[in-house]
Amino acid sequence: QVQLVESGGGLVQPGGSLRLSCAASGFTFSTYDMNWYRQAPGKERELVAAITRAGSASYTDSVKGRFTILRDNAKNTVYLQMNSLKPEDTAVYYCNGHKVLPLRDYWGQGTQVTVSS
Repeated sequence: QVQLVESGGGLVQPGGSLRLSCAASGFTFSTYDMNWYRQAPGKERELVAAITRAGSASYTDSVKGRFTILRDNAKNTVYLQMNSLKPEDTAVYYCNGHKVLPLRDYWGQGTQVTVSS
């Protein structure tokens, strides 16, 4: 049974930090690209950060220099370190595991991040 379980969300003041974790099970984690998406109220889900099987990371422009995506294949876990948080970072954050051949997409249940004073 495939599972992606996010944790680490919460309420934080502007300028603060959070670290999200996503623990994966039920599939061969090391062979999947892993992504963090977010969805704010009334907005479409957007890709925030991605890390390939080989460990190459990429980010959407609005989080570059503030967020860092990391993976630990030994722990089947992907992380999103979020620093200098802004109110516009408020959203539900989702972990995603993606593979092209064969095509597979797995999703976690999401974790709420709220940035507010």
